[in-house]
Amino acid sequence: MKITVIGAGAIGGNLAAKLSTAGHDVQVADARGPEAVRAEVLESGARATDLADAVQGRDVIVLAIPFGVAGELAGLFASVPAETVVIDTSNYYPFLSGQIEAVDNGEVESVWNAKQLGRPVVKAWNAALAETQRTRGVPAGTPGRLAIPVAGDFEEARRVAMQLVDDTGFDPYDAGTLADSWRQQPNSPAYCTELTLDELPAALAAADRAKDAAIRDSLPERLAARPATATLDDIVEMNRAAHR
Repeated sequence: MKITVIGAGAIGGNLAAKLSTAGHDVQVADARGPEAVRAEVLESGARATDLADAVQGRDVIVLAIPFGVAGELAGLFASVPAETVVIDTSNYYPFLSGQIEAVDNGEVESVWNAKQLGRPVVKAWNAALAETQRTRGVPAGTPGRLAIPVAGDFEEARRVAMQLVDDTGFDPYDAGTLADSWRQQPNSPAYCTELTLDELPAALAAADRAKDAAIRDSLPERLAARPATATLDDIVEMNRAAHR
């Protein structure tokens, strides 16, 4: 597939490298310009490109950008064909993006993002830590392979996103419509807790919007209490322990 990843940070860089390694034609665009794309992101064959040229003639566009800025790209997407699959990887943390009243009042993160962008999106890759994505993807069929939920309103777009999740080394799980994607938002039981395909459905079902938002908002204090030497396993355990 022809894929553009917008955003060259940890998540965007991971996805560009993994999707390129999987054989896809990958472009990477960053608002700071092509020179902002790290060399290691391009080692697998992905190409840096200008943001203005990044969205034309592509099958899939992955948004690996901070939550709350999708509206700034609405003009860029105005000419993108309706059949182009757009995947949203972002998460709402008020202490990072600032308070967004509609989301605080119950609008689902990616539903709000889709409105700002002016087109449908699929929610994927948001519920796995960057380091999990970078280091713990394995081939399909590997025992204990971790799973990633995928939510979206259109079956074909959801199917495409699920195939790409598989290509990055994780079992995709069909998590339903975009309105259901609140179950994979921060800090639900399914969020950054490294679950398998057998474990993920129960975690999604156990989501509680008020409780999960409170856990999300306590994250700065919980991270501050961790030692500077905290490992990926330590962070995953912290996320799991919040729901015990």
